[in-house]
Order: sequence, then structure tokens, then C-alpha cells
Amino acid sequence: MRQIASIWLPRLAIERWAKTSDAAPDQPIVLTVEGTHGPIIHAVTDAAAARGAHAGTRLTDARAIDPGLVAVLADPAGDAALLERLARWAGRWSPLVEVEPSTSLGTGPSTSLGTGGADGLRLDVTGVAHLFGGEAGLVADIRERFAGAGLTARVAIAPTAGAAWALARFSSPSPRSASSSRPLPAGERGIGAALAPLPVAALRLPPEAVRTLERLGLKTIGQLAGIERRSLARRFREADNPVDALDRALGRKAEPLTAVPAEQPPRALLRLEEPATHPEAPSQALERLIAPLVRQLEQRRLGARRVSLAGYRVDGSVAVAAVATSIPSREPRHLHRLLADKAAALNPEFGFDAFALQADWTEDLRAGQDSLVEAPSGTRALAGLVDRLTVKLGPERVRRPVAIESHMPERASGWGAAISAPLSRSDGEELERPQRLLDRAEAIDVIYATPEGLPRRFVWRRAVHDIIRVAGPERIAPEWWRAPSSSRLRDYYRVEDQAGRRYWIYREGLIGDGRGGLPGWFIHGLFG
Repeated sequence: MRQIASIWLPRLAIERWAKTSDAAPDQPIVLTVEGTHGPIIHAVTDAAAARGAHAGTRLTDARAIDPGLVAVLADPAGDAALLERLARWAGRWSPLVEVEPSTSLGTGPSTSLGTGGADGLRLDVTGVAHLFGGEAGLVADIRERFAGAGLTARVAIAPTAGAAWALARFSSPSPRSASSSRPLPAGERGIGAALAPLPVAALRLPPEAVRTLERLGLKTIGQLAGIERRSLARRFREADNPVDALDRALGRKAEPLTAVPAEQPPRALLRLEEPATHPEAPSQALERLIAPLVRQLEQRRLGARRVSLAGYRVDGSVAVAAVATSIPSREPRHLHRLLADKAAALNPEFGFDAFALQADWTEDLRAGQDSLVEAPSGTRALAGLVDRLTVKLGPERVRRPVAIESHMPERASGWGAAISAPLSRSDGEELERPQRLLDRAEAIDVIYATPEGLPRRFVWRRAVHDIIRVAGPERIAPEWWRAPSSSRLRDYYRVEDQAGRRYWIYREGLIGDGRGGLPGWFIHGLFG
């Protein structure tokens, strides 16, 4: 059965404004937008609401009741942009998310967007709820994450988008209400029973249609559902027909969702009036496209990790030159230097009629100052060198050590492409490890006080080392999913001999562990 979640953000505008404002929380603030006959209240603080102000009324009327209201110009465009970002963020709950349009309801609950615009999201959560422990768990997770972002959210899940919209906005706000966590019964009858006590405004009708129905005595959806359909439809225009709205809410008519379009990567395009067959054309196009691409990256506060120059030929084929960077970058000279040789190698064949420079992979890159002088930092200088070597020699020939997900010392590191980001330890613990690790642990003879005591002297490569300091043990168990069942655990010690040399040694196995004879001692690394 299809399930739609509706997320209503009733205080989006005022909560977004409050995050950036230094006004006292007890001030009677109202956000306003320009209307036909003067400013109209767009959103209100709790203090202003307590004095009788509410969204949708004219500012002059509200000030006639309370002259102390403080008016601030609203920012609907900023609210809409935030909602678009929230829609992409809500992809954590569903692959299909849509910005839900708001209807100016004359009799509905007071909203923060009372003058129109978008005020919520709707998600197709079919087959998703079990990942969160059921619908109640999904609703709780949505509420908690929006609350963590400082936003009030009301959530409802229903088999249709219309029913979910109505329950999120008009049902009881109690956490145990059907609009919050209790699933609706399957089928049209179950949806109709849940919607019956709600006002007709919950069908997302225009204010004129709502007022007409109320004058006719049809104030709830249950009353509306009992009226003969033909006589009701004749009184309304096709766009305002409450019969169609009721059918969509009950699932008799389909209401598809349109997902928010994915944000396009930064891209600069150059179209040519005539096909270019000269070999220098790609290089010249690159010089003209670098600047607009960098401007887009700066505006979106991004840095490029992979950039590609595509040349579109007149015969429909595409020639592509691509490079990658080890850290995010939007430095024009650096990007141009990396792409210059590859762009020059593009074959025009019958001619190029367009070029596109695109940042295929981007990461956040905030503006910052490395130092008081213009000299680049060591990290950026090293990254630039790695990028240039990778372009010249190939990514498989320029490598650096990387961490590998394994707690066994001999498996915990390896070599990877230098252009890729280094892996980090998942445990977050900084362990003391030797600077030099032997390719293969070498057996040593250890003299110790008791079978389970600390080592006191060991012989390695025919040399005797008296131990004066020892730290440990650090126990490392074998990786049972890789190693055979006969593998033995290790107890590692950091030891220092009489000459000040430090070693990393370990005892393999325990007496009586049933996995072999006596424990063996090995040296695995050297410190310093």
C-alpha cells in the first residue's frame, strides 16, 4: 500500500528569521509582505500572537488592536530557498521528495506563511517505515531531526497526499493522534473516516470555495461526502470543484509526486557560431571557460575535486578531457594548468561547435586566509604538486600510504592513489605505533620472570637486549572472519633497552589456550 508523509513547517518564516536576529524573544515582532492595500502580516512571534496578531491580516488592522507591534520586512524568497534545501536534505527518508505548495486558507490554522507560498514537504515513504521501527519511529525521527535544526514540524502519514496534507495541518497536535503516528486503515473507507471530522478547508480548496461551502452548511468533510455529487459540482468551477478535491484525498483520483530536481553541478558553456577545426580551439575555449566556472564555484562556496572539458563535435560525438585534484580547489591558474595539456590533445575531427567545462565532483570550500603573506600553505603546495604529477604520470604511478580498515598492524596500512582523499581511522583513537614496521615479524628469544609476566631480556639477530622500561600489554585479537580458527591473540609491548632503543614486540598466544604449544615472541617494529 502506498504511503505518503506530509511535513508541515508552520513556523518556518519566523523561526528562520529568529536564528539571524538579535531581537529579544519576548518582543512582539511581525514579519510583513507588501499587499494590494498595504503591508500584510506574513508571520508572527509568540509574543505578537499573544497580543492578537496573526498571519494573513493587514498590519494596520493589527496595529489598531495593539500599536506596540514591531514590523519587520519578511523574506519569502529566502524561505523558499531554505525549503528547497530542506527537500534535498529530506532525501534521508525517501528518494522521492516534493516541495508541498501552501493554500491560503481562510478558515484553517494560522500558518507562518499565511500569504501563500510553500510551507512543507511531502515524501513517498512506501516501504520505508520499517527502517525506522515503523511509522511511529519514522515520524519521531523526522520531528527530532527538524527540531535539531531549530524548526517546528508536524508530520502525518496517509495512503494519499491529500489525506496526509489534511491530517498534518488540521488534526489534533497530540503526539498520539492519527496525524502523528497511528497508521490509517487501508482503503477509501478508512481514509474517509479519518478525514470526516476535519473542516472542508483541509481539502486544499481556495478560500472562495471554502466560504461557499460553509454558507451552504457544509463545514466538515463528512458532511460534504454525504451530498449528491452532481448538484454539488454544478455550483463550482472546475478548478475549485470540491468533488475532485475529495476524490484526490480519498484516492479515487491519482495525485503523482514530482521530486525536487537535483542540484546541477557548476558548469560553463561556450557555443560557437561556426565549427572550429583548429587544434588550438579546445585550449582557447578552456581559457574562456575557467573564469565563469570559478565564479559559480565561489558563489556556491564549493571547490572542485574533478573537472572535465567536453568538446561537442558537429557529428554528434563528444571528446572529453578530465582531471582530478587531491583537495578542493577553485584557483583558476591551478585548474587551467592541470587541464591545459589534455585540452590541447582533444581531436576536433570534423569540428567542435560547443564546449562545456564542468565540475563533476565538488566539496565545500569556504573562503579563508592561509597566512598574512601571499605564499601558499604547505598543504596546498603539496596538493598542487600531487595534482601536477598525477596529470603527467597517471594516478596509478603517484601513490601515498593510506589507512585500511583493519586492527591487525600488518594490514592496517597500504598504498593508494595520491589523488584520492586519505582514509581516516573509524575508531577515532590515536594509537602509538612504531615509525618503522617490519615487513614480516621476526622471532625473538625472551627471558621473563613468570609465564605471564613482563619481558625482561630478549635476543634478536644474535644481540642481547636488556629491557629497562616496558609499557603494555595491548591485546589484539585475530580477525575471525579472515584468519583460521587456530589463530592466536597477540599481546603487544613497547620496550626500551639499555642503549635507549625502543622496540615493539608481542607475545603470540597464551598458555593453555588450546591453539598450539607455548606462546611465541616476535619483534614487529622499531620506534624512532
